[in-house]
Amino acid sequence: MRAWRFSLPQCSCIRCWNRARARRNLKSSVWPRQRTSLIDAPAKQGSPCIWVDADACPNVIKDILFRAAERARVETILVANQRIRTPPSRFVRSIQVTGGLDAADEEIVSRIKTGDLVITADIPLAARVLEKGALALNPRGELYTSDSIGQRLSMRNFMDELRGAGVNTGGPAGLHPRDRQAFANQLDTWLSRQTS
Repeated sequence: MRAWRFSLPQCSCIRCWNRARARRNLKSSVWPRQRTSLIDAPAKQGSPCIWVDADACPNVIKDILFRAAERARVETILVANQRIRTPPSRFVRSIQVTGGLDAADEEIVSRIKTGDLVITADIPLAARVLEKGALALNPRGELYTSDSIGQRLSMRNFMDELRGAGVNTGGPAGLHPRDRQAFANQLDTWLSRQTS
């Protein structure tokens, strides 16, 4: 019979107890751990993926996506110009692209397939995604549609012209908790369609 030995925490606060439990679990685990790759993952081959334009995606939205990827076992790929930290998961990975400002957009458009979901606040990228038959969702939970994308593109171009003329148009409003909830609801709706 194996005797379990672990050190008790120094005090009775929850943080110290959690650290002691983590040390105990680390000692009892097999080292080095074998990491499964996305190829070994139980996600179905050819099933829709979630693509994230991660350069300007808020961290709160990334956290929602990481949890959803684990829960629903959906491959989630973050594409950015710089290195993106991802949790150790067989369903989440990142791609770092080099090049200009739109290099991440080009990478996403070249790899998406019909039925994929793209998370982006970039309206021109959303228009290209819709042309390829994928879905586009912004971090505020607004689903881009073929009906609304034309209006959004013209508004974006108009605002660019104003900024080019020297008018201070301000920036986007901060992410509100209701925006996070709207995003989580839209993501959950998409995930439930994929499983049924």
